[in-house]
Amino acid sequence: MRSHLLNDLTAEHYRRSVTEGVERVAAKLAATDRPFTGITVDALVPRIEGIDLDRPLHDTSAALDELEELYLRDAIYFHHPRYLAHLNCPVVIPAVLGEAVLSAVNSSLDTWDQSAGGTLIERRLIDWTTGRLGLGPAADGVFTSGGTQSNLQALLLAREEAKTDDLGRLRIFTSEVSHFSVKKSAKLLGLGPDAVVSVPVGPDRRMRTVALARELDRCVQDGLVPMAVVATAGSTDFGSIDPLPEIAELSARSGVWMHVDAAYGCGLLASLKHRDRLAGIERADSVTVDYHKSFFQPVSSSAVLVGDAATLRHATYHAEYLNPRRMVQERIPNQVDKSLQTTRRFDALKLWLTLRTMGADGIGQLFDEVCELAQEGWKLLAVDPRFDVVVRPELSTLVFRYIPTAVTDPAEIDRANLYARKALFASGDAVVAGTKVGGRHYLKFTLLNPETTADDISAVLHLIAGHAEQYLGESLDRAC
Repeated sequence: MRSHLLNDLTAEHYRRSVTEGVERVAAKLAATDRPFTGITVDALVPRIEGIDLDRPLHDTSAALDELEELYLRDAIYFHHPRYLAHLNCPVVIPAVLGEAVLSAVNSSLDTWDQSAGGTLIERRLIDWTTGRLGLGPAADGVFTSGGTQSNLQALLLAREEAKTDDLGRLRIFTSEVSHFSVKKSAKLLGLGPDAVVSVPVGPDRRMRTVALARELDRCVQDGLVPMAVVATAGSTDFGSIDPLPEIAELSARSGVWMHVDAAYGCGLLASLKHRDRLAGIERADSVTVDYHKSFFQPVSSSAVLVGDAATLRHATYHAEYLNPRRMVQERIPNQVDKSLQTTRRFDALKLWLTLRTMGADGIGQLFDEVCELAQEGWKLLAVDPRFDVVVRPELSTLVFRYIPTAVTDPAEIDRANLYARKALFASGDAVVAGTKVGGRHYLKFTLLNPETTADDISAVLHLIAGHAEQYLGESLDRAC
């Protein structure tokens, strides 16, 4: 079994095995003509459950053959231009190369003596990002597994900076369309069920700052403690960006921690055209960025950044076997001092190779393309009487609803839209997402693929309308 260990004696075996795997994936990518096969859970479950994991195949080619049947054939392929559902991006080749390198070397980024140059590369990328954000010379941060963890750590720091032992009095203010991880983080941090105050948004789906000011004042009048204001720079459903300068002003006036969840909107940091949409983010106390959304990186690649490096001490714990306190005096850089995680992948390498190969402008150009595509999609929807589109996009998300001419019952229209999404997914021709607006069911395009065209959008809209019309026709037949 030692022949499977990656070392100096098995380097050639490693080369052959990885090459075969890469060739199979490349062939699959080249031949994929739709984002999904439409396979059902019931069809796939018996295949997976029928594998006897205690009887290995003892052959890489055979294992890859099996993987083709169990996974590659029916995977959902984000690189396809008609995958329009969630915040999943096609990935750039330099980042995939980085993934291969970091997996083979297998550095752990918790301590210097497990990563050496990896630590310094991650730190350099943190400095690069805080520089783009404009957080100032005292800024710092650390890579995380994703936006949920980044938001959790930011709110942990905010809780500690609030300096109260009465957690039941703490309040977090965020818009009604912010990410669910804000409420989840409040629960994980031991706050009360009423800890998160939902601030209304306007028709543009941006936080109403007048309402925020009112809620902050009410909090103090009620003897409660404002812990954090969470602004969103790219909401999951609408791509909306809260008015960051005004929120920064209100946060400063109230002495409350300002966190910006820019997991989606962070692509604007590299934008050649729309960087100004993040104006005000430089005043944040902490920021979440997800490179694996709008920087075209493989999952996972995220970071939490802070304006004052000293606040990261709230996540620090010293263990003698890992990062004893003496290492601080010896100026040995241990990233575990800043992180909620201990063992941690060298995910920063993917972004490093991307920047060194493509440059930030290359990333920004790709993100600008999908933002411009969303504007084209909005124009198509705005003039199409079959659809109601909610808001003109700030980033690359479109939320809309099929509206039949002959049906007025909102519940029946809901069912038609739900059916259209399900039928489209089952066909494998395209994948779209869904959400609720005002209690009604809507559909959603999340455009993160520069290869998607306006023609793709138009074609998928026609497919949606066709499926919805089929449902309504069958529903009418049943009623008769």
